[in-house]
Amino acid sequence: MAKRKTVGRTQVHITKGLIVGSKLRCADNSGARIVQIIAVKNYRGRLNRIPKASVANMVIVSVKQGTPQRRKQIFPAVIVRQRSPYRRRSGDWIQFEENAVVLTNEVGDPLGSEIRGPVAKEAAEKWPRIAHQASIIV
Repeated sequence: MAKRKTVGRTQVHITKGLIVGSKLRCADNSGARIVQIIAVKNYRGRLNRIPKASVANMVIVSVKQGTPQRRKQIFPAVIVRQRSPYRRRSGDWIQFEENAVVLTNEVGDPLGSEIRGPVAKEAAEKWPRIAHQASIIV
């Protein structure tokens, strides 16, 4: 098994449930509705291996449906929900009804002013600006 690096606190392994090419719902009111993952930030993989992402990872997305100003634009985004179940340190298994992201800038500040639906606790801990706008943290 691969050794995981830890910085400051213990790292939690979350099952990677989304790959490059996955289409997701946009959970904020930035003007995008459906986005597609085109890259995963800070992903180090093997040659010809498809990059994967999970909750709280930052990805690069292309807007497929939305307002005319947002369509065909490329933005960084943070994954806040995934359908694939993953296990928390406490032993609980978490699974959401849909895959969803929040559009952000490079630093991680959300582009929209509100976030619809629940946000995973892991994403809220890693991205405090998203946690501030979230209505429900699960």
